[in-house]
Amino acid sequence: MDMKVIDGIIVGAFGGAAAGVVVYAVQYFHQKIVFFVECRRVHKWLAEHTTLEPGKEFRSTRTIASWNNITEDRARFICSAHKKIYLSTGPKEDMWGIHLKQFPRKDFGNDT
Repeated sequence: MDMKVIDGIIVGAFGGAAAGVVVYAVQYFHQKIVFFVECRRVHKWLAEHTTLEPGKEFRSTRTIASWNNITEDRARFICSAHKKIYLSTGPKEDMWGIHLKQFPRKDFGNDT
């Protein structure tokens, strides 16, 4: 074999490997950014649409998905992965809420 052919094979292999790594990195960061944006949006929506009033502390996965334009599976995944959102242990299944410390102070009756 000629040395030019071997050099071409080596350059092609390294170029292909580098392109593969770049594509993987771009996909990885895109997924992380989309997840971050959706998490923020879902948490903000939950904070605005849940209160300490009985019956309004939790929202269903279907409602969260509908209002945030994501699938129910995606809403369930985001809610389960977000550290400030938790699953209700009450009689209704698939209900999500935010931790009490996430509510604005006015919801606690302290307008100070």
